[in-house]
Amino acid sequence: MTDSAARDLLVRLSRSLFERGFSVGSAGNISVAVDDGILITPTNSCLGFLEPARISKLDRDFRHVSGDKPSKEVFLHRAFYDTRPGTGAVVHLHSTHATALSCFADLDPDDCVAPLTPYVVMRVGRVKLVPYMRPGDPRLGDAVRALGGAHAAVLLANHGPVVSATDLQTAVYAAEELEETAKLLVLLQGRPTRLLTPAQVDELTAAFPK
Repeated sequence: MTDSAARDLLVRLSRSLFERGFSVGSAGNISVAVDDGILITPTNSCLGFLEPARISKLDRDFRHVSGDKPSKEVFLHRAFYDTRPGTGAVVHLHSTHATALSCFADLDPDDCVAPLTPYVVMRVGRVKLVPYMRPGDPRLGDAVRALGGAHAAVLLANHGPVVSATDLQTAVYAAEELEETAKLLVLLQGRPTRLLTPAQVDELTAAFPK
């Protein structure tokens, strides 16, 4: 994707996420790969009010080359680009229900978003819980990198989701699907719940590999 087209799409999709409550204030950060580097939302910027010319640009070695100062969590994004070949975008949100889910004490750390619907399996895959570290701590990037690219998405404990995909639109849709599934899981707390069986999950994973 060209630099100009990516900037316009990043602004449009970021505004959509903000206006629908997937981020508040200056929370969250999004990046997208372009022909000669990476575009990423600036630090302390609001996803609802991005300016195309001020979006941070990094080269392929993640050195800042233009635009405003990049997000302080750029290392989270780099960990996905470096370990998952074909990654074209990364979306990190503090969306309400996924963040609430990240605070639950009884999550399975190896599969912390239960397979409630086929769509979360198809669009997000198995989600790993990353232990809590303060926002901006580079060790968060090390923790994602240590997964070796096995997961397209992670849930940062007491913090929120990070989702990667081949392109920006797909990454945004996957982040939305994760949030919707988290909302359902929160709403269903305390109720007998029918999850997809391991065989059903395997069938979906084979048909829609992440």
